[in-house]
Amino acid sequence: MMNEPRFFVRDIPVYGDVILAPMAGYSDVPHRALCRSFGSCMQYTEFVAAEDILGGSRKPARLMDFKPDEHPRVAQIFSHSADRLFNAAVSVLERFSPDILDINMGCSTRRVSGRGAGVGMMKTPLLVAEVFERLAKELPIPITGKIRLGWEENENYVEIGRIMQESGASLVAIHPRTKEQKYNGEARWAAIAELKQALSIPVIGNGDITTPADINTMLAYTGCDAVMIGRGAIGNPWIFARRSRAELTTAQLFDAIRFHFHEMIAYHDTTHGLSMFRKFVKKYLESYPLSREQVRELMTAADVPMFLMRLAQVEHELESAEKIGASKLAQLPSTG
Repeated sequence: MMNEPRFFVRDIPVYGDVILAPMAGYSDVPHRALCRSFGSCMQYTEFVAAEDILGGSRKPARLMDFKPDEHPRVAQIFSHSADRLFNAAVSVLERFSPDILDINMGCSTRRVSGRGAGVGMMKTPLLVAEVFERLAKELPIPITGKIRLGWEENENYVEIGRIMQESGASLVAIHPRTKEQKYNGEARWAAIAELKQALSIPVIGNGDITTPADINTMLAYTGCDAVMIGRGAIGNPWIFARRSRAELTTAQLFDAIRFHFHEMIAYHDTTHGLSMFRKFVKKYLESYPLSREQVRELMTAADVPMFLMRLAQVEHELESAEKIGASKLAQLPSTG
């Protein structure tokens, strides 16, 4: 954590330069708590449809939830309708008290972008202007947005960024791939630099961050105000502390796994928390030499005691291998 703010989102100070990205199915309260403990400096919710917020769905109450100590807290919503976005924003402000409201203009899935929401909004600059002007004028909190390069036939990220800024946006985050690329190919970091040069409000860069070195390289190369980490943080919260997984002891790895697991069980009901955690534990352990049987047993544990027992067995085996490796290393002849 920095002593001085790295940047401001309008009048809200941000003390850091690494941020957990909003990811559907991953950016829930427990995962955010874990990543925050390692240094994530802004807390984004998963994105929520304005229609769900306005239609009485129970989903927003869970997805828009925050812990009391989560600040700055950013609620992310999406729609293709300016009226629905405005009305949903008012509801979110009243019900969940976010510090910042973010408009998702980056989701590339067909069900979202195909109806003009997510990255589909980037095809309609007038709608972007209308949404940000109205929200920035009528709401008391900063309004931000997350975008992509655009569509392959029109990479209009600089135009959209300027429209957002002129219409009252306080920050722009960019994932520098097109709608068609989804998560394929390389993220074009030069576009982050270009957008940063074009705007006076903070710019957050996102895409292809998998190591601590990547964070520093993106900051230096693009001049962006902070780096947003999505897939590279799943099963790797240490990246927010700029620590490599290769530096971890087995004990440190399993301390984090158990912390995350107990947060999931405490927040979600036991059955749901156990089920949801499977995708995380698979990522935590994917680079370790586990047998298919060991992985299968973890993935199919029927209850919490059985899961913890099997997790302890895996930890013991990895610790034993770690000690054997350290012993062999100590027996090597000195080259000094």
